[in-house]
Amino acid sequence: MSYKISVVIEKDEHGYYAYCPNLEGCQSQGDSFEDVTANIQEAIELYLETLSHEEREALLSKEISTMTFEVQVA
Repeated sequence: MSYKISVVIEKDEHGYYAYCPNLEGCQSQGDSFEDVTANIQEAIELYLETLSHEEREALLSKEISTMTFEVQVA
């Protein structure tokens, strides 16, 4: 079964950090964007394997959206 899961990826001076708001504690990092996306996908798959079907459904029933806004500051 496949699921759509929201992931937040942040970049700082040390590389990239990713986490899943729906899956508490599911996070990863990488030196590049490609590394972090591969790493978080693996982390999600492993995390979901530890859950029962009911737990997966409960955690993944929330829809999370992210947006980027451009704002001007005086």
